[in-house]
Amino acid sequence: MEWTVHDERIVYDSAWVRVAVADVSFEGGRVPEHHVVRVTAQVAGAVVFDPQQDAVLMLWRHRFITGSWGYEVPAGRIEAGEVPLEAAAREVLEETGYRPGVLESLIRWHPSQGLMDQTFHSFVTESSAHIGAAVDAHEAERIEWVPTTEVARMIDAGEIVDGFTVVSLLAWLRRRGA
Repeated sequence: MEWTVHDERIVYDSAWVRVAVADVSFEGGRVPEHHVVRVTAQVAGAVVFDPQQDAVLMLWRHRFITGSWGYEVPAGRIEAGEVPLEAAAREVLEETGYRPGVLESLIRWHPSQGLMDQTFHSFVTESSAHIGAAVDAHEAERIEWVPTTEVARMIDAGEIVDGFTVVSLLAWLRRRGA
């Protein structure tokens, strides 16, 4: 059944996020206060795979919000005027110092569509060229090539917990038939 939005009142608004309270109804019911998060920029990133090393380029970084360290694939906000593919290529270069080769669409999803309107766009490449140091050096403690044989084990062990990274890597492993 489709829900009908009767009203949406903004509670908080910034350049990054808008929080609203929506008055919605559906057949047989009504939810007068459903909280909604509107995200001003979507996210794009990429799995950068090197077939010669049989490894994936990853960032080891700290996330203050969860107070945790973990591996992540390069990803970030899609800037105004960019398409997701351009943003993914830019984020890989800025965060790692590697220019990705041809990027192919891997998967697109909404991470929490019952609460927010954010969309994630993930790409994959099997080639890259090291250009120099990462422009956004503050993004990661270190940048390293993680062996493909370790990726699924690390997800299972909770060593990779970032949602964008987990979904991207699982989609990539499925595509590879792993």
